[in-house]
Amino acid sequence: MKILICNPGSTSTKIGIFENDTPIFEKVLRHSMDELNTFEKIGDQYDFRKGVIMAAMEEAGVAIGELAGVVGMGGLLKPIAGGTYLVNDALRDDLASGIYGEHASNLGGLIARAIGDAVGVPSFIVDPVVVDELDDISRFSGHPAIVRRSIFHALNHKATARKYCQEVGRNYDDVNLVIVHMGGGISCACHAKGRAIDANNALDGDGPFTPERSGGLPAGQLAALCFSGEYTHNEIKNMIKGKGGMVAYFGTNSLIELEKRAENDPQIKLGIDAMCLQIAKEIASVSVSVNGQIDAILLTGGIAYSQYITAEITRRVGFIAEVRTYPGENELAALAGGALRVLRGEEQAKVYE
Repeated sequence: MKILICNPGSTSTKIGIFENDTPIFEKVLRHSMDELNTFEKIGDQYDFRKGVIMAAMEEAGVAIGELAGVVGMGGLLKPIAGGTYLVNDALRDDLASGIYGEHASNLGGLIARAIGDAVGVPSFIVDPVVVDELDDISRFSGHPAIVRRSIFHALNHKATARKYCQEVGRNYDDVNLVIVHMGGGISCACHAKGRAIDANNALDGDGPFTPERSGGLPAGQLAALCFSGEYTHNEIKNMIKGKGGMVAYFGTNSLIELEKRAENDPQIKLGIDAMCLQIAKEIASVSVSVNGQIDAILLTGGIAYSQYITAEITRRVGFIAEVRTYPGENELAALAGGALRVLRGEEQAKVYE
C-alpha cells in the first residue's frame, strides 16, 4: 500500500510517500517569507501548498491512482482523544474555517481530503497537537478564569511510546510513561495506560523554558511587566513564545551553537544546565500523577541528539525510572503509521464530531 503524507509547517512543506512501512520518497521544501507574504491568510496558501505536493509526487514517479490513502498533519481543532481520524466533513470544515485557530498544519488535513477524494481513497489525520486526554484533576490551574489546556507534541509522544513498547514487548495501554519532546518548544506528559493524563501547555508558555519560549514565568512579576506600560500585548506574547528562553538570554535558539559557545562561556553553560533542571523538575512533577509508578522516561525531539543535555537530565531523574532517548521527530513515519494501522484493520478510524 502506498501512502502519501502531507505535513505543511509554518515555513516548509514536508512530503513523504511510504510503501507500507518503508519510505520510498521524502522531501522538505523550504518556503521563503517573501514567497509566503504574497498570501494574506494561511488558508490562502492552499493551492500553493497542494501544487507543491502534487509536483513532489510527479518527481517521485508515483501516480495519484496508486495511493491507498492520504494522511495530513493534524491542525487546530477542538480537543479530541488521540488516534487516527478520518477527515470527514465536520473535520474538514473546522480546519477550513480556522474556528479553533489558524496554522499551516490546518492545510494538511484539507489537502489530504482533496487528494483522497480525487481518487476515492480515505484521508486521515493522526494525533494532532490538540489531543486532550487530561484527567479532570489536571485541568485546575489555581483560578477558575484559567483552565489548563492540553496542547503538546502528541504525534511524536504517541509514536515514541509505541516505539518503546515494541522494544520491550509491552502494550501502550498497560504502561505508565513520562515522555518529553524537546525542540523549539518542550512538552512533558504523563502517559498512563494509553492516555496522556497530564501535560504542560507547550504552546503558551507552560512548563520549562526552552530554546525560544519562556516557560512558566513567576505570575506576579509577569503581571507587573504587563501593566508597566513598557511593553505592548504583542511584545509580551513574543516574550512568552518566540523570543523567550535561550533566545532572550543568549540571542539564539540553536542548542548546537550554544553548546559550542558554552565551552568558553560559563554563563551559557549555566543557562543550559538551568534548562535541564527545569525539564527534570517537570518530569518529576508529572510523575506524581501516577504516584511515581513510572515504567520509563522517554526523551525525544531534536534536542535529544545532545548527549550532554540527555545525560544531565538523566542524572537528575534516573531515580524515578529508566531513561531512554529517541532523538528526532520522525513525523512522516508517525503519520504513515497511523494511516497504515487503520488500513490494515489493526485500529478503527475515529470519527470527528
